[in-house]
Amino acid sequence: MMMKGLHRKALVALGLAALLAATPAPDAPVADAAMRGDVEAVKELVKRGADVNLAQGDGMTALHWAAARNQAELVAVLVKAGAKLESPTRIGGYTPLHVAAREGSTATVQALLSAGANPMAAASIGVTPLHEAALAGDVQIITALLDKGADVNAPEPAYGQTPLMVAAAQGRTDAVKLLIQRGAKVAAVAKEVNLVERAAEDGKARTARRQVLEEFRQKSANPITWQPTPAEVAAAVRATHDVETKPTSTETVESANAAYQGGNDESNPGFAAMVVVQGGLTPLLFAVREGHAGVVDALLAGGADVNQPRPGDGTTPVLLAAINGHWDLVLHLMEKGADIKKESVHGTTPLYAVINKQWAPRSRMPQPTYHQQQKSDYLQVMEALLKAGADANARLKQSLWYTTYDRDNIGMDYTGSTPFWRAAYGTDADAMALLLKYGADSSLPTIKPAGGRGRGGRGPNYDAEGRPRMDPSGLRPVEVGGVATPVIVAAAGARYGRGFAANDHEHKPDGWLPAVKFLVEEVHADVNARDADGYSALHYAAARGDNEMILYLVEHGADVMAVARNGQTTVDMANGPVQRYSPFPETVALLEKMGAKNNHKCVSC
Repeated sequence: MMMKGLHRKALVALGLAALLAATPAPDAPVADAAMRGDVEAVKELVKRGADVNLAQGDGMTALHWAAARNQAELVAVLVKAGAKLESPTRIGGYTPLHVAAREGSTATVQALLSAGANPMAAASIGVTPLHEAALAGDVQIITALLDKGADVNAPEPAYGQTPLMVAAAQGRTDAVKLLIQRGAKVAAVAKEVNLVERAAEDGKARTARRQVLEEFRQKSANPITWQPTPAEVAAAVRATHDVETKPTSTETVESANAAYQGGNDESNPGFAAMVVVQGGLTPLLFAVREGHAGVVDALLAGGADVNQPRPGDGTTPVLLAAINGHWDLVLHLMEKGADIKKESVHGTTPLYAVINKQWAPRSRMPQPTYHQQQKSDYLQVMEALLKAGADANARLKQSLWYTTYDRDNIGMDYTGSTPFWRAAYGTDADAMALLLKYGADSSLPTIKPAGGRGRGGRGPNYDAEGRPRMDPSGLRPVEVGGVATPVIVAAAGARYGRGFAANDHEHKPDGWLPAVKFLVEEVHADVNARDADGYSALHYAAARGDNEMILYLVEHGADVMAVARNGQTTVDMANGPVQRYSPFPETVALLEKMGAKNNHKCVSC
C-alpha cells in the first residue's frame, strides 16, 4: 500500500495528553489525480475501473478536490462514475458541497446541486453549505443553495450562528442584503454561555476526575511513582462525562460565582464574573464589532434595531463600537438613533469606553488598532457624546475584562471609575478639560469593592497567609464602598512600584506632570490624598523616579513623610521596591534630603 504521509493528532482530554497511533493514508489514485487537477488522468483511471470514492488520509475524495478546484467538468465525470455526493472528510465532516461553497466555486456548486447534493448537509460541527457560502460572500452560490431549499435561518449548533451572522461578521454586504431579502432574521441572537455556570460545571468535572484518579493511585502498588494507565484515564473521562451531563445545582453556581468574584490571586481577577457571558450577538453586533459600516447600514435598512443589546450584559451596538475603537461608526450609529445613555450591566457607557480604549494597556500579544485608523479622533467622539447628553459622571459597577490583557501587570481595580478618572489615569489633561466643561465631577475616585482590592488580593496590609500586619500609616481603615484610588493618585502613576505596571500602562506621552498640574491648579485636588492601601501621589511619583513631579507636589504641600499601610515610605518606593525594578538613586537622595525615611529595603538590589 502506498504511503502518503503520517498523520498525527494530539488529543488533550481533562488535562491528560495521549498521542493517537499513526496510520498510513490509503492509496487513492483518483483523489490524487483530482488533487492535481488532472482531468485526463481521472478519466483514464475511471476507464480502468478505479474506485472514485477512495479517500485520502484526511477524508478528501476526488469529488472534494474537484469542488475545491472549481472543476465542474471533473464533477460531472466523477458523478457519472458513481462518486458519492455526501462523503464527509475525516476532520470536520465536510461534504464536497461544503468545500465548493467555502471556496466560492459557483459552477461546481451548481453542478453538485444539479446532481442531487443535499443543501442542508451538516458538517460535524453543524455548519451547512449556506454558512460556508455566507463566509465566502458569494451571492450566486447563496442564491443557488436557497433555491434548492437551504434554510436561510439555520443556526449551527455549537454557537447558534446563522448564515446572516456569518456574513455580517465577515463584512459581506451583498450577501447580507440577499439573505435579508430571502427572509433572514435580523434580530436573531446567537447562543449565550454563562461563564459562571460553566465554571461551576468545570469545577465539578475536575473534582470527579481527580477523585477517580486518586482512588486508582491509592490502590496501586506504589502510589508515589504511579502513573495512570489508558484504562484508568478512560474511567476518569467517563466520570467527568457523567458529571457534565447532570444539571448543576443553584448552590454550586452560587459558590462558583462567589469564588470568581474574588479571583484567585492579585494579578488574576475573577474572569468569569467579570465577563459574565460569551456569545449572544445579533447580526448587527457582529458587524459593529468588526467595524463593517456597509453591513451595518444594510442591516438597519433591513429592519435591525439600532439599540438591540446583547441579552446577557446589555451591550448595545454603539457601546460595542466604542469598546472596539470604531470612532467613525460610533458617530454614524448616533446619526441612526443610537441611545448613547444606555449602559451595560457593568456600568459601561460609550463615553467611558472611548477614553478607556484610547489608553488601553499594552499587551504581549497584538490587539486590534481600529481606533488608530479612524477619520475622527477620540476627543471629537467624546464631545459628540457629551453634547448628546452622555453622563460625564457614570461610574463602573465593576472592573472590565477588556481593560487589561494577558496577565494583569497593572493590578488596578476600576470599580467606581468615571470617564474623568480614566482620563486622569491616562494622564490626559485635554480629555479631563473636555469632561470638566460638560459637568464632570473631578473628585470621584474608584471604589473599594468587596473581597480586598476586588482582584483577588487583600492588599499590602495583609501577609501571604492573610494575617493582618501592623498599619503604620496612621490612616483609618477603608471599608467596602470607600475610596480606593483618588484621581490625583491615579494621575501620578497608581500601582507603579508595586509590580510591573509600567510594562502595561498606556498613557499620554509626556503627560504625567501636565495631568497632575491640571488637577492641582484647575480643580484643586488634594496632593496628600491616599489610596486604600495608604499610598499617595508622591509615593507613585517616587516609584517612577519623577523628580520634577516630586518637587512640584512638595511645593504644593505634599507630605514626604507619608507612610503606606505596609510601612513603605516615599524613599522606599524609589529604592527598588520589587524585583527587576531598579532604584532611582537621584530620587532616593532628593527625598532623603527632604527628610523622608529610607528603610533600606531594596528588593531588586
